[in-house]
Amino acid sequence: MKITDLRVDIHGRQILKGVSVTLHEGRVHGLAGESGSGKTMTGLAALGLLPHGARATGEILHNDRNLLELPAKELNKVRGGEVAMVFQDPATSLHPMLTIGRQLTEHMRHHLGLGKAEARARAVELLGKVRIPGAGEAYGRYPHQFSGGMRQRIAIAVALACSPRVLIADEPTTALDVTVQAGILRLLRGLCDELGLAVLLVTHDLGVMSAVADEVSVMKDGLIVESGPRSHVLRTPDHPYTRSLLASLPESPLAPAPDEERS
Repeated sequence: MKITDLRVDIHGRQILKGVSVTLHEGRVHGLAGESGSGKTMTGLAALGLLPHGARATGEILHNDRNLLELPAKELNKVRGGEVAMVFQDPATSLHPMLTIGRQLTEHMRHHLGLGKAEARARAVELLGKVRIPGAGEAYGRYPHQFSGGMRQRIAIAVALACSPRVLIADEPTTALDVTVQAGILRLLRGLCDELGLAVLLVTHDLGVMSAVADEVSVMKDGLIVESGPRSHVLRTPDHPYTRSLLASLPESPLAPAPDEERS
């Protein structure tokens, strides 16, 4: 997927001001920045999920088609099938009244035309792939019967149900504790490598980027102010804003040393 000069205007207010990002198969591209910088809006634009009144221009090329120009019927085939999204809070992205199995198999039967038995078999396989214990039993349970970390793994399985080539993960670890975050990040990295996914990882946390991203872009006020390989952006940043983000991390070499370490 290649995003070029993406601009989004909502009721006369320019939210994105010319964003360009290229995603590659088997690689994680991190999109970082503070709240309100335009990270999530970039991901939503790729799936045609912008809020009412928004107008997007530029190009989002996928399989030689500009997704911004596709009619609704064609975009529906892309959304969830070729390009999928994992949202920040699985408690709201998973339907509380439907079983996990139902939420997994609906996508497959709609996009892939699978029969009931075949869809169930694939759903159980996916639950195992994202490391849900007792996948066969989990198939018939409801979201509230799982922890937050397990729900996020299930949300990832739902996103992968139709074998998309592009996965957009919007702050997938924000609501989780540090130990569970690490597990989700390892899972995303492993799936990217195993399945050859092109992943756009949206986060405000540069520490998350250091764990999984291959390339990093830093956003501020609707613009990408710095972009490049992870090692360069996170170790020798060029832009003052990137340096300030890194300095805010306690473990960052750019952060002020704690008093007890200054002696």
